Amino acid sequence: MKLVVATHNRDKLFEIRSLFADLVINLVDLDSYPDFEPVEETGTNLIENALLKARETYNAIRLPAIADDTGLEVAALGGAPGVYSARYAGPGASYGDNVAKLLADLTGIEQEKRKAKFKTCAVYVDQHIELVAEGEIAGYITDVPKGTNGFGYDPIFFVPELGKTFGEMKAAEKQKISHRKRAFYALKQSMQSTIPEIISKENPA
Repeated sequence: MKLVVATHNRDKLFEIRSLFADLVINLVDLDSYPDFEPVEETGTNLIENALLKARETYNAIRLPAIADDTGLEVAALGGAPGVYSARYAGPGASYGDNVAKLLADLTGIEQEKRKAKFKTCAVYVDQHIELVAEGEIAGYITDVPKGTNGFGYDPIFFVPELGKTFGEMKAAEKQKISHRKRAFYALKQSMQSTIPEIISKENPA
């Protein structure tokens, strides 16, 4: 079964493929469809944006579509950057640009007040159904980046239970606890229980 992941982000595609590796499916991203115009993320929350991307991808390509939207919510900033996390430093901002702006905005704020949450909404859309799942993880924003693994805000998102940032974790370690893993694991369970074509490699019958 072929599904389109509504993203051009290769880092994100790698994570999603790893999470769905036990299923008999073929995941491709939007790089396989160069004529497809990027979807404008006009939603006011993560669910709206994820559904918007999945619906437009399905309508254009006519293959089942998976999409997600992720936001980093920092308590001291009133929940910002939130739904604007990917473009916090402006349109076309790099990972480094967004990290630099966030750290600058938190200058002088004490560690105990730098609480944050990573949230992901993951969705599946085809001609018959729409499935929605969510996942989150709590942590803190560090004063400086630590670690070079992962992507986005990973080097400054500190997880107290493990005593390190996402950027200091190996991919397998991060995937055990991450917001994206929790959202897509829940989505995968919904897909397996709802869609007959979604089967496990271990139980293909």
